[in-house]
Amino acid sequence: MKTITRTFSRTFADRNLGFIAQGHTPCTVSRVGFLLLDNFSLPCFTQALDVLVTANLISPGRVRVHTFSHHHAEVISDLGIPIRPDTPLTDIRLSDLDLLVICGGLRAARTVPNWLLALLNKVARLPIALGGLWNGAWYLGAAGLLDGYRCAIHAEQRTALAERTPRANVSHEPLAYDRNRMTSATPNGAFDMMIRWLGQGTTPVLADAVLDTLDYDRSKHRAFQKPQQPKLGKALRDIIALMEANLEEPLGPEHLARVVGLSIRQVQRLFRDQLNTTPQKYYFQLRITEARRLIQNSSASIFDVSLACGFVSCTHFSRSYSAFFGHPPSKEIRYDV
Repeated sequence: MKTITRTFSRTFADRNLGFIAQGHTPCTVSRVGFLLLDNFSLPCFTQALDVLVTANLISPGRVRVHTFSHHHAEVISDLGIPIRPDTPLTDIRLSDLDLLVICGGLRAARTVPNWLLALLNKVARLPIALGGLWNGAWYLGAAGLLDGYRCAIHAEQRTALAERTPRANVSHEPLAYDRNRMTSATPNGAFDMMIRWLGQGTTPVLADAVLDTLDYDRSKHRAFQKPQQPKLGKALRDIIALMEANLEEPLGPEHLARVVGLSIRQVQRLFRDQLNTTPQKYYFQLRITEARRLIQNSSASIFDVSLACGFVSCTHFSRSYSAFFGHPPSKEIRYDV
């Protein structure tokens, strides 16, 4: 029997595209290294790392992450929590990177050691982008690697960096992304920086999937990737809320229309004009999307999931699931077991 393939509308593509099988097309792998300095900002580091770890959860193997320290020794963060690097700081390891991020912090030393200056100048001669978290720009500037670049640094050192590196354009923004230099001054800036890197280093689709998975609604990211979703009117929002609250026993079109005081034809027009789909298709894609979430995040049986999401036939549910996701629900990844 021929396998039927179905696609999500734009609304649900954002929620599901990262989990849909993409065939055997070779994927771009982004290789990122974090050089941890003593008293580095753990919140900045974890915000950046969260993006990359989530990307690998959605699309395994798309990002390779390495952590380094000077002597491959344990490093104490600004919160007093020790982190043990996983990779020796060798020329071979560094040459394999696409991006090296210097992780600084409020109490990180202002004096730049000779080994770090030598390392940064060596890396700058390679086709590797350089980044900095919190005051990471301080070390890049000391090595002369920010001349002619915009950069971001925590407010504590902003004036000092501008005086010490007059050829750099020190920004007041939490993130500066300028060609092959990217620097952030805050944890949120670190998150934004990695999303930008992910969108360019792999695919914008994967960056969008990370944002959706982390429920991180940042229109400034999506603006350069795709048109934003239209704003929904109150009547349509009310209908969607009804659908979301009634997955196990889906409401009929007459019931939905009656609750919001509209005709079935008017409801159909709302979905067509604002979401470019039909109420039936939207409801169905909502149910199949929630079914995937339930499978991934619970130990419920496939049969119970199908009932919870309004599918009276387990066979129909399995066929529909395979059509959208490229595999049956029994093959879905479960994070709760």
